[in-house]
Amino acid sequence: MSIRRYVGADIAANSIQLEWVEVSSQQREQLTIQHKQGDYRKVVKRLTQQTAAAEIQVVMEATGSYWMAFAEYLHQAGMVVSVLNPIQSAHFAQMLLQRTKTDRADAHLLCEYGQRLRPDAWTPPPPICQQLQHRLRQRDDLVQIRSAERNRRHALQRQLHVDKSIRQRLEHHIDYLTRQIKILDTEIRQLLLSHHDWKEHVRRLLTLKGLGFLTVAWLLVATHAFSRCETPDQAAAFAGLAPHPRESGQWKGKRSVGGGGHRALRGTLYMASLSAVRFNPRLKSVFAHLLKRGKPKKVALCAIARKLIHLAWALVVKQRDFDPDWNQSLSLP
Repeated sequence: MSIRRYVGADIAANSIQLEWVEVSSQQREQLTIQHKQGDYRKVVKRLTQQTAAAEIQVVMEATGSYWMAFAEYLHQAGMVVSVLNPIQSAHFAQMLLQRTKTDRADAHLLCEYGQRLRPDAWTPPPPICQQLQHRLRQRDDLVQIRSAERNRRHALQRQLHVDKSIRQRLEHHIDYLTRQIKILDTEIRQLLLSHHDWKEHVRRLLTLKGLGFLTVAWLLVATHAFSRCETPDQAAAFAGLAPHPRESGQWKGKRSVGGGGHRALRGTLYMASLSAVRFNPRLKSVFAHLLKRGKPKKVALCAIARKLIHLAWALVVKQRDFDPDWNQSLSLP
């Protein structure tokens, strides 16, 4: 069905500002609701009084986790839901020269974005995605805290007259964090090996030497099993591993990697590249070739990380196990 009503939803921690427009008459309405199931029902009832749910498209930003319950509810009601990266709406506001930043203005902007650009529909990921995501984020937080505590321990070792109790509490905290990280590693591994919608993707990815359970989990969670990436190049760009040139006029810059993309995914792929160049014969030979050409080690490892995500995309999207001989049907770079 064609869309007859576009809705912009600016979502805050406690409230949602809505604006919708009828395509035929361009008549607009606004409404403010709270994050309550009763208010969600009220919105759906009001929007579908004269328009079928499938003919309504709701556009919102992925701001924190506040949007998830509302997006899921609207999707279950049969509406077309589109979830934007906040950078997309920010650039759209710049294009329109809009500087006003209020809930009403943002709802209007998202409504305009939907009507003019007609973004793709969002599909809720399977439950395994959120289960893994919660653990991966908590693990990242614990690793950062442990790193900070280790730095404090290193600083204390250079100081005189430090109480024994201070050192002991610090050591106990580091040990506690390490145990919690190991517990999360075990839970992530068990989740990946359990029965779920992504089980076959997990099995295929683990056929690629160099990918461990943490890397597989981040690959699937960050890309929603590559449903967000139509090509391997898009997957590499999503992770921030695609080199981009910097040149204009007579100024010629260098191709660089980074400056955007999914930080956690990029980091775990870089760490996976360290394993891949040791245990994957094919990638080991590619790495040696890059070093022989004079590439710095870090640049060569970034190239291996990029090949890893290209390979992972091919294994999941084309539903193939890894072929050590790099079968041409995988369309590898």
